[in-house]
Amino acid sequence: MDNKDNYKLNEEIRDALWKNADRGQDIFGEIKFRKNNKRNFFKALLKVVLFMIIAALSGGITANYVINKDKLQKNISGDLTTSKLEENDKDIYVNSISNVTRKVSPTVVGISVKVEGVEETPEASGSGIIFKSEGFIITNYHVIQNATDIKVKLSNYKVLKAKIIGIDVISDLAVIKVDASNLPVAKLGDSSKVNVGDIAIAIGNPLGEQFSGGVTAGIISALDRKVNIVDKKTGEQTIYKVIQTDTTINQGNSGGALCNINGEVIGINSLKISSTSEAPGVGFAININVAKEIISDLMTYGKVIRPAIGIYGVPAISVGNNGIEGVYVQEVVDNSGADKAGIMPTDIITQIGGVKVKNMEELSNVLDKYKVARSVHCKVQRNGKVKDVSIILSELKATNEP
Repeated sequence: MDNKDNYKLNEEIRDALWKNADRGQDIFGEIKFRKNNKRNFFKALLKVVLFMIIAALSGGITANYVINKDKLQKNISGDLTTSKLEENDKDIYVNSISNVTRKVSPTVVGISVKVEGVEETPEASGSGIIFKSEGFIITNYHVIQNATDIKVKLSNYKVLKAKIIGIDVISDLAVIKVDASNLPVAKLGDSSKVNVGDIAIAIGNPLGEQFSGGVTAGIISALDRKVNIVDKKTGEQTIYKVIQTDTTINQGNSGGALCNINGEVIGINSLKISSTSEAPGVGFAININVAKEIISDLMTYGKVIRPAIGIYGVPAISVGNNGIEGVYVQEVVDNSGADKAGIMPTDIITQIGGVKVKNMEELSNVLDKYKVARSVHCKVQRNGKVKDVSIILSELKATNEP
């Protein structure tokens, strides 16, 4: 029998066996059923395992989502509620002020004076800031004005006599010194980095020595607020850039520190300048960057040397002066540089030092670049004609300057 016949016979036998198995009459059928049960069991087992794996993965993802969602909801509905934010902000605000107070208070002193013919009145005294450990203190001029005796009370309650090193009536600043060493020193900051809305903390000696170390806080309301101080004797107008704050500036706060949140002095409180405003809740502090320059002059010369031409002036009215803009000369100070150069009332100064000027502020800004005894070139309108005039700058002296 060849291979083809064997193959055909085998096929016929297998078909017969499977038929008998279908009728349940042959052992081969039992074998077949056991084989199928085993296959189905593994299939079922595989399905169960796959289901469990998928369920585990799905459950993990779902659980993770629910947990994260719960955390997010907790943050939104709990930690980030307005009340808690306000509470946290309040704590930060209070703690910041406390930290600044601890840092700066040791450098702020109380100052009381005796004026000839007037009894010592601590309630009228002011404050000062130690800026050099050798006992140098910056304060307001009006605090020690006309004083025959000056006493300084340190943060450790030690009282020392002080002497005047230099004064500047126009800026209302003065430097005094006590005989001491290794004193705590305030850090003078950079007022150009101050922004409107920043926290401002005033530390001084409000209402006298019995309330020394008083602290008030607010915000910076405005920067580079210009205050025009006019000298009654010379007529010169000095424009100072001051910091405006809603922080309370009391009588005894004058000369004290206006600080930022880092405990740096950004201004020197001034009741004198603040009194120029009639609006409530408005206080001014002398820009510390301006004060630094003044302190340098007071330490070197005992005064601030400012150049002046010697005129009283106001902005020229364009319509009334044929459209000419400049500084209208109302009065010329006797023996001043302007007087000697032939400047006359009704003249209009349109340029000084090659720079066009329209008011006394702009004129003063130009003069700040020059030194006393220097010559400055001016263009002057007089009776419809332009005159070139050279003026020798003299020293500006304030009315109350000794």
